[in-house]
Amino acid sequence: MPHDLARAALQGLLNRTGIPKDAVDYLIYGTVIQEVKTSNVAREAALGAGFSDKIPAHTVTMACISSNQAMTSAVGLIAAGQCDAVVAGGVEFMSDVPIRHSRKMRKTMLSLNKAKTVGQRLSLLGTIRLAHLSPELPAVAEFSTAETMGHSADRLAAAFGVSRLEQDEFALRSHTLAKKAQDNGLLEDVISFKVP
Repeated sequence: MPHDLARAALQGLLNRTGIPKDAVDYLIYGTVIQEVKTSNVAREAALGAGFSDKIPAHTVTMACISSNQAMTSAVGLIAAGQCDAVVAGGVEFMSDVPIRHSRKMRKTMLSLNKAKTVGQRLSLLGTIRLAHLSPELPAVAEFSTAETMGHSADRLAAAFGVSRLEQDEFALRSHTLAKKAQDNGLLEDVISFKVP
């Protein structure tokens, strides 16, 4: 789950830097799609990594810029003199995104949970139809605009006059530099995570 990944990253940070947990004043994590069970993934990860429950932590969700917003918020807390040390990052678990049942199925399940007798439960189970079992998959588009990242990127590229060639050259440069950094041993701070 996302909080497991974030916990492992926090533990890796502590192990590699030697920073004492009590030196951290605040923790902020960004995520795109929140897991319902752990809506404040920053808090759950911090507690799982052994940080005190007295250290505040919050999660920010702003689509693909979420972790950047977490870092910006951290800088703001430090610049305002509210904190000396803030841990900021991001976590995502797209291979196990939350998929919801249909509204009718959710309503039936909640009613089943409240039903007091076997007869009431059987009656509710009898109302379930095949259509109720259709899942609601998370959208990759913005809710209010229905715009996908591809649409947004195309619109911004046109507005700022960035050609496809320039985009491809930037992408190639980015991958070339990443490969060079890897070959030079500059990415050894990457922490591997073994999924049980």
